[in-house]
Amino acid sequence: MSEKTVVEDIDRSMYDFRYEERPEDVFQVDEGLTPEIVEEISKEKNDPQWMHDFRLKSLEIYNSLEVPEWGPDISGLHMENIVTYIRPKKNKMADDWKEVPKDIKETFEKLGIPKAERESLAGVGAQYDSELVYHNVKDEVAKQGVVYTDLESALHSEYADMIKDHFMHLVPPTDHKFAALHGAVWSGGSFVYVPDGVHLDIPLQSYFRLNAKGAGQFEHTLIIVGKNAYLHFIEGCSAPKYNVANLHAGCVELFVGEGSTLRYSTIENWSKNMYNLNTKRAICEKNAKVEWVSGSFGSHISYLYPMSILNGENSRCEFTSVTFAGHGQNLDTGTKVVHNAPNTSSYINTRSISKSGGISTFRSAVTVTSQAKGSKASVSCQSLMLDDISRSDTIPAMDIRTSDCEIGHEASIGSISDDVVFYLMSRGLSEEDARAMIVRGFADNVGKELPLEYAVEMNNLIGLEMKGAIG
Repeated sequence: MSEKTVVEDIDRSMYDFRYEERPEDVFQVDEGLTPEIVEEISKEKNDPQWMHDFRLKSLEIYNSLEVPEWGPDISGLHMENIVTYIRPKKNKMADDWKEVPKDIKETFEKLGIPKAERESLAGVGAQYDSELVYHNVKDEVAKQGVVYTDLESALHSEYADMIKDHFMHLVPPTDHKFAALHGAVWSGGSFVYVPDGVHLDIPLQSYFRLNAKGAGQFEHTLIIVGKNAYLHFIEGCSAPKYNVANLHAGCVELFVGEGSTLRYSTIENWSKNMYNLNTKRAICEKNAKVEWVSGSFGSHISYLYPMSILNGENSRCEFTSVTFAGHGQNLDTGTKVVHNAPNTSSYINTRSISKSGGISTFRSAVTVTSQAKGSKASVSCQSLMLDDISRSDTIPAMDIRTSDCEIGHEASIGSISDDVVFYLMSRGLSEEDARAMIVRGFADNVGKELPLEYAVEMNNLIGLEMKGAIG
């Protein structure tokens, strides 16, 4: 008999399958968050002393900070019930897909990870619960000096000092309560280093799968791109549904060197019992550019606001996203940009969709400092509500400290036109297909920015979400 979830879910069978984990097959720490648990995780990870101390300090900060009150209610999340570290006992990270344990391999094969690697990716990392189970990078990429590995391995390599100099410098534990939580219990994630002048024509990808019930996932992604280089990094994530809360509090830190471009694409399909409290941040040097492409379709509650710090002259940021909030979902998303040098520019273009009582909130925060003369910023956010019980809010904030800049903002909120639906139905489409076509068109700006296989996935998800949306 299937378990009843905390919300009414649509058919998400592609993501909701799971393998039952027997206690004898997994290692996990106790539920909750104590110094003893953090010590145990540190020992499991074989942390260097500085990381061990960093974890304990982060725990102190976590205990001193309050839960944010300005966003959606997260009182249903109880840390005393969350397992912060769990891994298969047999797991040893493999670089050959044949060596991955059978049930874990079948999970990722159902999600299409090996196929994606063979067909279109330069390298793949696959994380299952708290640990990476597979990591591989093509020889021709490695020969260019590109490093793509799990963060724990990198901590014990020639790149250890580089990691120490960058780890949680963009997102310090003092930033907010869940950044401090991440600093205390982080596990898994990827380290990428692209040397000066290297242009990767095909993407790297990490995929995160949280299989365990009542657990948290706290992966850390650290990417350092040298001067005049290019990288496209793709992040995917999913989890099966349970009747208890799960937590995702990962962290992404992106360092974009002078004259370089980094594109960071995400399609997020967390189940609707997930609290997604993720933090992502990038810093750009002179003439550098960061491009965020984001699709958020899952989770019960989301707090997600990728931030770009334009620290070098002529640096640029583009943020493109679509958010789909259905029944039982309250997705609070957006972005932050800090213009901190002359002639910087940012372009924010978002779409949010809500149905069946779902709540979608877009927040933007644009800061232009006194040093950022000649800078330009444009914010465009559009919301589509598919019924009269859903909600959509736009909350822009702008802090402008120089008169020598150009800033623009536009927002619109609307619903699907019955006339357009009728016209499409008169051409032979069902009402459900007509509405799905309109929604896909509304979200098309993100689909055009994604690699083909992810654009197809996004359209499939919209199709799934539209099932049962009529009436």
